[in-house]
Amino acid sequence: MKTQFEKISVIGLGYIGLPTAAMFASRKVKVIGVDVNQSAVDTINRGEIHIVEPDLDMVVHAAVREGYLRATTIPESAEAFLIAVPTPFKGDDHEPDLSYIEAAAKSIAPVLAKGNLVILESTSPVGTTEAMADWLAEARPDLTFPQTAGEASDIRIAHCPERVLPGKVMHELITNDRVIGGITPSCSERAAALYNTFLAAECVIAKGPRIAEMAKLAENSFRDVNIAFANEMSLICDKLDIDVWQVILLANRHPRVNILQPGPGVGGHCIAVDPWFIVSSAPEQAPLTRTAREVNDSKPAWVIEKVHAAIDAHLMGHPGKTVADVTLALYGLAFKPDIDDLRESPALAIARKLAAAHHGPVEIVEPNIEALPSGLENASLVSSATDSADIHVMLVDHAEFRSSAIPDGILVDTRGVWRHGRST
Repeated sequence: MKTQFEKISVIGLGYIGLPTAAMFASRKVKVIGVDVNQSAVDTINRGEIHIVEPDLDMVVHAAVREGYLRATTIPESAEAFLIAVPTPFKGDDHEPDLSYIEAAAKSIAPVLAKGNLVILESTSPVGTTEAMADWLAEARPDLTFPQTAGEASDIRIAHCPERVLPGKVMHELITNDRVIGGITPSCSERAAALYNTFLAAECVIAKGPRIAEMAKLAENSFRDVNIAFANEMSLICDKLDIDVWQVILLANRHPRVNILQPGPGVGGHCIAVDPWFIVSSAPEQAPLTRTAREVNDSKPAWVIEKVHAAIDAHLMGHPGKTVADVTLALYGLAFKPDIDDLRESPALAIARKLAAAHHGPVEIVEPNIEALPSGLENASLVSSATDSADIHVMLVDHAEFRSSAIPDGILVDTRGVWRHGRST
């Protein structure tokens, strides 16, 4: 069986799909990117990008210009298909919503051919890759699939979850090991051959897709639990009137202690979501994972209470003023510093609630976006807070904020930037 790929298709051109497509295209592999968003497709076909990610614009521009990357809304035939679509929740009970994966699988089913490889990159609950294989088999009864035909199957199927950090995606796509869980050993081997097109690290083979799925969930749940400890420490220290930043700094002087930094919550489509996939699969066995999620999910409400307390304090010091006279300046909406990704962002959730409840002006300083998202109609996007801002709320420590002067007024600093003038 040949190991080189001449044409692949990436389904979903978001924060993972587009960089992955661009990386393959940079290795002179023809890539067909597929997305339901016509605007994103048109942007990419102009050699431009619709997301913020360092170095991605140059790679996409070159790939499109040289004819190795093209975007469309309708799947086309290829040798390999990578599915990188969202896996959100259904409602408020954190039940995984696999409809995007199912829709992606059914969209490529008509163009599948014998010898094709299908890889699920979307971070998913345990068992999703097998469910995808069943959806494909149902749609294409004329082909054989590995869950029934084993090594002799017409189609190879594997799970290879993305493991990159927004803001460093183009680097980590190359340098991070990939975990591959094929339904059969041949599926894993074929998937490894695909990623070795650009990978400088190692393809680590898991014993099946379920282990690969759980490994990714474990990675992000581990991070979530550690962040929850830092956030809980911030709540405790605030209750005891202790400087949590100093506590963490001193505790981390121990050679075997590395407490993370607290913040306004946890965001992004991975750490804020993946632990719930574990809880949904084994709720009675995951009390620690659930509690960590609840701690982190509760932090935005605590921040909002702090802002309301700051408003009350300001009014007490300025008799004759009303709430309508108080200007709030909120710094950052993204889920982490120096990117434009707003998915599951606690900063965005905080901003929306404050903008809806506050009767005075709300200024939002977010250098990585050009327009405010829905739910912030009562706020204004500014390049920097005005001198009239009374209360300054640090939500995301973007580089621009870390290097700027500490503003005048009451400070609500969820990232420890202003309290000690932290610059890094």
